[in-house]
This record gives sequence, structure tokens and C-alpha cells, in this order.
Amino acid sequence: MTLFIGLDVGTQSVKLVAYDPRTRTVVATFGQPLELIAREDGSREQEAGWWIDAIRACFAKLDSSQRARVIAIGVSGQQHGFVPVDAEGQVLAPAKLWCDTSTQTECDLIMQAAGGVSRCIELAGNPILAGYTASKLPWTRAHRPEAYAKLAAILLPHDYVNYWLTGERWMECGDASGTGWLDVRARQWSRDLLSATDRENDLGAYLPALAEADASFRIDPAIADELGVPRDVLVSAGGGDNMMAAIGTGNVEPGVLSMSLGTSGTLFAYADRPVVDEQAGWAAFCSSTGGWLPLICTMNCTVATETVAKTFGFSTREGETVMVGTKPGADGLVMLPFLNGERTPDLPHARGALFGMDANNLSRGNIYRAAMEGATYALRNGFDSLKAAGMQFTAIRLTGGGSNSPAWRQMVADVFELPVAVPEQSEGAAFGAALQALWAHDHANGGTQDIAAIARGHVRVDDTLSATPDPQTNAAYRGAYREFLRYLDAAKQLYGSPAGAR
Repeated sequence: MTLFIGLDVGTQSVKLVAYDPRTRTVVATFGQPLELIAREDGSREQEAGWWIDAIRACFAKLDSSQRARVIAIGVSGQQHGFVPVDAEGQVLAPAKLWCDTSTQTECDLIMQAAGGVSRCIELAGNPILAGYTASKLPWTRAHRPEAYAKLAAILLPHDYVNYWLTGERWMECGDASGTGWLDVRARQWSRDLLSATDRENDLGAYLPALAEADASFRIDPAIADELGVPRDVLVSAGGGDNMMAAIGTGNVEPGVLSMSLGTSGTLFAYADRPVVDEQAGWAAFCSSTGGWLPLICTMNCTVATETVAKTFGFSTREGETVMVGTKPGADGLVMLPFLNGERTPDLPHARGALFGMDANNLSRGNIYRAAMEGATYALRNGFDSLKAAGMQFTAIRLTGGGSNSPAWRQMVADVFELPVAVPEQSEGAAFGAALQALWAHDHANGGTQDIAAIARGHVRVDDTLSATPDPQTNAAYRGAYREFLRYLDAAKQLYGSPAGAR
């Protein structure tokens, strides 16, 4: 009669999943929306206190009898965020988020100081891209000198939540690999990249110790009392939202490809060795299970469909109806959905564009479809890089808000020409955090359960939500995708930058 809690601290909301492993059921799911601070310079920020308030609100919605059954908590957090903390543990400034593109100049300066893009990949497996944590530090030094002067610790969003829960600071290699500072091959900080980021200070002293993926820590008794849970609750190491979604979709052993259709779009696959691309076609991350997680991330996914829906005065829940009568390829309309700049390909200064407009195809249905197709094509472009590297997949596990759309599920199957399966638990990151907590609790009590076995036993797909490729539609999308790539090449010429060159 025990419960495991998974928390997902996202960009748009905090979600809580309460999971009973004995009955293999999620007994409660709650969410709390979050605000976003957006500025014209590309800044995207949140107050760290908003996350804590949202977590409190989610726990308050749990029945007291359920809270009394909680024995472990796992935390998933939006990757790459920068939470500056002083010596007393107080947050010094708003957290700059993964979708913040205001620090591109700092990215270029760090890479130049390190010896160029190729040298960064040699040192750590990844270049320093817009959104990664590394560039946020020199930006803070330049734009928030008061906060920089008091800086004592650098935390990621899920690290900060863990710190609030336990009073202890740590990172784990999955989320840490998204800072840009972690050598993903050796699973340790790259001293050269830390020095390239800040020549005056030893940044290693600001970074928490790296914890093992199956580690756990005792909850702070005062926080336990506040949340109404037992004082012996364990908090697992946690991880980035993509790493936790990998667990929540069963992507913890080779051969599975997961796709998340959220604010950002991601593709990721488990590997038992480092998978580094010398051309930086994907992020060479670690997993939060002791392995590696090569990952494609696009910065614009559901944000594109939501923006179009808002512009035309309807809800994305009505999107299926709005698209009725439209055809694959949107009658020639092609959208580059780069509303927040783009990470894959690396075009942080890019802007969205709509191509192929004529007097007959410019309807809200076609524009909404073009937004959905553009977000899907962007992920397909990254998928092509993984295939070129020799990785092979037979099916896609789909998660994120976009997976709730039957039209989008079918579109993914047709564009990728692979069958699509959707896990029963739609909140993949929160559910994955709960399963990691189950794994860590088992190990803390002398158990030896394997995370892959746990995933196989608890991650189930909903057969009613599956989609298979349609041969006729496949052919239509091949031509439309070629058009997307043609326009993408034009965008690379328009928005590409020689800064940080190899």
C-alpha cells in the first residue's frame, strides 16, 4: 500500500503523479500551471519559487491518506536552466531556462576560448549551444553583477527542487550533461570548459557533487511535515525531463526510440556507450539510469500549434476539427516553426516563416496543419542524423502533450514511416521520475532490481492509441518533407552565424 511520487517541473506547469507499483496503477495525477517571463532579447525565465509553490499546490490536492502512503519521490526538471544560489541557499535571480536564446554571444565566446566547436566536442562530447547552462553564467556576470558577486552554487531546476526537499545539493550525470560542462565520455566535469567559461574563478567549486543514478537522499523533516508525507521518505537522484521521459516510456535499453511532443520536441534513444557526433548533429547526453542518451531537441513543437491556435482564436483541443478537409502537405504551405530560435539545427537567431502561400491555400486549417507538420519535419530532420550514424529503430514511443492528438500520432507514423505506440501514462517524465524513485528505493533497501526490468514491468502501451504508416500518405509526405528541407537550407543561409567556427 505504498506510493511513489513523480514530479515534473516543466516550462508550462508542474505535474505530480502518484504511482502504486503493487497494483500498477497511477492513483492520482495533478498539475499546476506556471507563468513565463519572456523578453524581446530572447530571455525566457521563471522564478524558482514558482516551482515550489506549484509543488505545494499539487501535494495539497492529494488526499491525506494518499500522502501518508508516500515512501519515495523522484524529480524531473526542465533541462539546462540556471538557478544561481548564495551561500545561505537563497536564489539570487530569476532562473534562465532551456528556451532562453539571449546568451548566444556568450556561447560563441566560451567556444572560442576553448578552441572552437570541434575542440568543445573533443573535450566534452557537445558544443556549447544556446540554452545550455554554461552560457548563462557569463551572461549573469555581465547583466546581473550583484547576483554573480554573491554566487555560491550553480543548480539546475531539478537540483534546486531536490535541494528544497532535502537540504542537500547534488547533480546526476543525465541532467548535468546538458550544462555543456560535463565530459559525457568520462562522466566528470571538463576543467578546460569550466576555465573557458570563467577564467577568474574555479567553477568546479560552485557545482554540486555528481551522484549515481540510483542514489537517494532523506527528505528534510520540516518539508515532510509541510507536505504531509512521512519523515522517512526518500528522494531519488532525479534527472532532466528528457531522461525521466526515457524511463517513463521504457527507453532504458537499446532499440527503442522515444519522441516527446511538448513545448520543445525531442527524440532520444538509450545507448550503452557514449554516442558522440563530431558534427554535433545531436546532443551526446548521459541517461539518468547509468547509460547514455543521444538526443535530438528542437525548441519549437507544441508552441507552434498553440501559437497558431491562439492567433486564430481557437483552442488546440479544437485543432482536429479545424484541420478537417486539409490534406498532407497543407496544399503547399510549409512552416519553419522557429518561433523561439532553434537548437537543431543550431539557429538560435532564426525566426518562424510560412512559405508557399497563394490565394487558395491560406486558411486557418492549412496554417494549423503546416505548424504541426513543420514541428514534425524538424524532428524528422534530426532523426535522419541518427539513422546516418547507423542507429536503427522499428517503432516510436510517443509522449508529451502532442501525443494526445490522433492526427499528430498518425502524422508522426506517416512522416517517419514507422509504427507509433503511446504509453498508457501520458505524463512520461513524471511517471519516469516515479519509476526512478522505485528503483532507488529498492537499492537503498538492499535490493538489486534492474531499471530495465522495472520499465518492462511497469511501462505499458495503450493499443487504442497506436498508429501505423499509410503507404499513400507516406508518399505525399516525402515530397512535402523535401520542400521543408529546401526552405530550411534557405534559413541556414539567412540566420547562420560564423561565430564559434571550428
